Amino acid sequence: MSTVDDPRASGPFPTNGLDDTVHQRHRLGILTIAAEGERVEVAYLRDALALTAGNLSRHLTVLEEARLIDVEKGYHGRRPRTWIRITREGRQALHAEIAALQELLRRHHQQQATPDHPQTRPD
Repeated sequence: MSTVDDPRASGPFPTNGLDDTVHQRHRLGILTIAAEGERVEVAYLRDALALTAGNLSRHLTVLEEARLIDVEKGYHGRRPRTWIRITREGRQALHAEIAALQELLRRHHQQQATPDHPQTRPD
């Protein structure tokens, strides 16, 4: 067993701040794209993320059930369309996810900058 011999290690490790609902790569992509504008068409998400319609639908259902997105159905001309909007909770969850990833990167870069400092030691 190893222990961290570094005062930076106090408190929870940054990965504890990752949310499994948000962290999944396609859902993270959906939320990130949705946060870039007012709303995004589902067909655009499907193409941008290279997902099948069924796979995308499942991810959208998970995000909608978690109240991270709202789904809006309507028409563009005579063609049915579906759009999504990121909710306030979705923006907060995305922000928290990015903050946890940034902290993880910060710690990693800090450790890489001091390679002579051992991060673990045997018990």
